[in-house]
Amino acid sequence: MSTVDHNNNNTSTSAACGTGGDDLKTCNGCKLVKYCDASCQKGHWSNQKNECKKRAAELHEEALFEQPPSRDECDVCMLTLPINAKEQRYQACCGKLLCLGCLDAAFSADDRRLCPFCRTPEAASDGETVERIKKRADCGDADAIHQLAYKYHRGTTGMQQDNDKAMELWLRAGELGCLEAYGSIADSCLNGEGVARDMKKAKHYYELAAMGGQIDARHNLGVLEAQAGNLERAMKHYMIAAAAGCDDSLKVVRAAFMNRLATKDDFEEALRAHKEASDEVKSDQREAAAAFYGCN
Repeated sequence: MSTVDHNNNNTSTSAACGTGGDDLKTCNGCKLVKYCDASCQKGHWSNQKNECKKRAAELHEEALFEQPPSRDECDVCMLTLPINAKEQRYQACCGKLLCLGCLDAAFSADDRRLCPFCRTPEAASDGETVERIKKRADCGDADAIHQLAYKYHRGTTGMQQDNDKAMELWLRAGELGCLEAYGSIADSCLNGEGVARDMKKAKHYYELAAMGGQIDARHNLGVLEAQAGNLERAMKHYMIAAAAGCDDSLKVVRAAFMNRLATKDDFEEALRAHKEASDEVKSDQREAAAAFYGCN
């Protein structure tokens, strides 16, 4: 059996049998060792499992608490999309997520109610909207699949309620990159909506969404950790979410500071980053639209 160099992920021999080659497979868990194939890894599992599980947990923690990637931009005004889902709209005509400000400005300027991105007229009925969403979902549009899942989940716009179908679609949308879909799965598991209540699954899917940059999921992880008594982990999540512009997380950080559970430096850092993130998404037409539609 070869000696494994745990500081070198590119070891050129199998940890189990010492065989070398360019086609060795790296362990998906610890990323420390390589094997010829699954049977080779299985034979070595009793020797490696403790270290593998330990390192996999460490890698997960590192990924979980990394700063989130930048959020998407509105394809019309090119400003970062708001966190509040009510302040953005999915356009089933072209598959774009646009801010409410751009939509309101376009509809106010032209009573034909054309999409400000692709200039397609607004759907004339709920049925037409659903057909557009289905068409885009059939093409693998993750956001369309998420929208369709939500309609099955709620039984809206003429759709028969089907929670199993909704969960199937949300999983597919998440795998295709729609973070909100993972958040929807987590919400359902947390609240027992259409599925058995399962806190472990809820946390798992919130983590998947948060690692991709979904801020509501990040805040919800803070709530779950606080409820479990893990205050240090909870504050890490709240700090990240507040820095991304989450008002609720900033309120928690402020309360923690007032109760001497967070330092002054932590609060000032969260406050400064929150303002910067909030300023990035502001525009006059967004604020006017949010006030008109009651999104605040």
